[in-house]
Amino acid sequence: MEYIYAALLLNAAGKEVTEENLEGVVKAAGMQPDQARAKAIVSSLKGVDIKEVIKNAQAVQAAAPAAAAPSGGGETKAEKKEEAKKSEEEAAGGLASLFG
Repeated sequence: MEYIYAALLLNAAGKEVTEENLEGVVKAAGMQPDQARAKAIVSSLKGVDIKEVIKNAQAVQAAAPAAAAPSGGGETKAEKKEEAKKSEEEAAGGLASLFG
């Protein structure tokens, strides 16, 4: 996880995310850098615009609470289905009384 944070820090500072830079940030934080992890992060971030990804993540996060809010009607789909089923049963009961 520290390599992800290091990549974000480098990006925020306007520096290129390279193996050497990642290892430098990790070392500056007082940890022992791992060359394989740094290499894996750099290769997985190749071609990725970190600022754009963060921007899109913020937009999705902002939209999620609005989508979770109940609609103005207050009835759920299950309640509507149950109400429709009851009205069908009542209609069928009314027809039965006609035929005795």
